[in-house]
Amino acid sequence: MSLVEMSFVMFCACVSAIAGLAYVMRDRQLVEPAAPEDRSNMHFLFQGLDLEHASDGADALVNDRSSHSDWDTLRINLRVRFPGLPDEERLQDIDSLTLYAAQPDDTAIVQLDREGNHTRLTIKDQSDSDARSTHDTKNMKAELGMLRLAANGAPYPIWLSDSEGHVTWRNQAYDDLATSSCRDAPDQSQPLFDAEANDIQPGRTVRVSVPNKDSDRLEWFSVTATEAEDRTVYYASNIDAVIQAEVAQRNFVQTLAKTFAQLSIGLAIFDRNGQLALFNPALVDLTSLPADFLSARPDLLSFFDRLRDNRVMPEPKNYLSWRQEISNVIAAATNGSYQETWTLDSGHTYRVIGRPHPDGAVAFLIEDITAEISLTRNFRAELELGQSLMDTFEDALVVFSSAGVLTFCNSAYTEMWKLDPGNTFADVTIVDSIKEWQSQCRPDPAWGDMRDYVMKIGDRAPWNATITHLNKGKFNAQVSPIVSGATVIRFTEMIGAHTTANRA
Repeated sequence: MSLVEMSFVMFCACVSAIAGLAYVMRDRQLVEPAAPEDRSNMHFLFQGLDLEHASDGADALVNDRSSHSDWDTLRINLRVRFPGLPDEERLQDIDSLTLYAAQPDDTAIVQLDREGNHTRLTIKDQSDSDARSTHDTKNMKAELGMLRLAANGAPYPIWLSDSEGHVTWRNQAYDDLATSSCRDAPDQSQPLFDAEANDIQPGRTVRVSVPNKDSDRLEWFSVTATEAEDRTVYYASNIDAVIQAEVAQRNFVQTLAKTFAQLSIGLAIFDRNGQLALFNPALVDLTSLPADFLSARPDLLSFFDRLRDNRVMPEPKNYLSWRQEISNVIAAATNGSYQETWTLDSGHTYRVIGRPHPDGAVAFLIEDITAEISLTRNFRAELELGQSLMDTFEDALVVFSSAGVLTFCNSAYTEMWKLDPGNTFADVTIVDSIKEWQSQCRPDPAWGDMRDYVMKIGDRAPWNATITHLNKGKFNAQVSPIVSGATVIRFTEMIGAHTTANRA
């Protein structure tokens, strides 16, 4: 090997040795703790997220942790004075970071350096005093500033009073309320809300109103008090919207009550707890229940028990199953499927309907339908009487409405044409009937005239025609108008002479 080559090898070896020594010294400088004499700064050394070393007194900022890591505990303890420290995830992406204190009069800075898995954090303070005590003082001052900012900027009034009830501190919202509610300059030591007069005590929430000098109306607040050593802290939140909603609700209920008072149908509304919440005078008249009993807000079972005692509902056959039947009634009303007709011993008939209401409420409507039932029964009796009377005629009779729908026929018609319209669900029309008649008779132009006559609107004159039944011979068909545009057709069997058609 030549002299030049040997010189080059020795030069490379020296450069490598110097570089290695510099790297080792740098790593030692990062890992080794600071000198114990430096008490104006605080030093922290982390391996990963675990604290490996801290200067005297500085480790107290990390030891008071619960479930946080060492790094996260330190970040939480420093975030008031030094906001912006990275969390555990962002820490891995930072090589170097410098943060300044949040307060303008705090000259301290935080210097963060990372090398591999090690993180060194230094709090540098220009003060000559102990770094830990200086940090505690300035951290408390920074926290106090934040609390003052939060309390003073709160949108609702907050104030403190001493043991004698004098205001010792208030926020800006309290001052604004005092200005808007007092026509003269407010006495700052006297509270706007008199705690003794309004019975405002710690642990209670009380509604209190104050006048507004601009609008001459009351502003309502919900005031809560808490004890703080020998002082009391008060919080007030505006509840004007709640008060207005409650007033609107009361007015609405009063309007409904006035409306329900005019109804002839008895109304009973039970709330979600099963207690009577609203009733109208018609319920008192129909059930004979005392108003004082209903005003006491009875529950559903007591209400129905009292109805049974007053014989306002059918007497149960088995009293042992009475409660189960009432439970079934309540369940059916809750589902909106309860509707029954009660026939009472007094001769009255009630229609009872149960309907669900929002928020679990149930409403029962009781209607006296005695007159309706009597009218229906009388009408049915008259129909049966008329049917019996028409069935005594030997002639076949059929009635069609103005729309051409068959509405009535007697037994002679059923026997003659072998048709029973009462057994069909669909409406039988004049067209359907004429088809059946034509199929049993000889062709005759009178069928078309009958159809047109039944469907005609306006004045009509009676007429008759002769038709020939294939099995029963000749019949006289008399077509006559009756009330409401209806038409009656009467088929009379002809015996003897042939009668020609005579149309008027």
